[in-house]
Amino acid sequence: MANREEIMAKVSELIGPFNNKGVELSPATTFQGDLEWDSLTVMDFVAAVEDEFDIIITMNMQAEIETVGQLADAVAKLMDS
Repeated sequence: MANREEIMAKVSELIGPFNNKGVELSPATTFQGDLEWDSLTVMDFVAAVEDEFDIIITMNMQAEIETVGQLADAVAKLMDS
């Protein structure tokens, strides 16, 4: 079972190839505002996260996740259930 810090580190690693702007990542980094991702990039990234953590992130969950920290919390929650 990974803790939030480990999940944040792995999520940050997964963001790397998609971080074209070289944005410094923090739990408050937003996908749309800071990273300026379009919907296709989001879909590719979500697929990478799902594969890495062996979870399914529903469309409803995706709509509520705006920051890197929120994603880490969602991954932790999904891994617990």
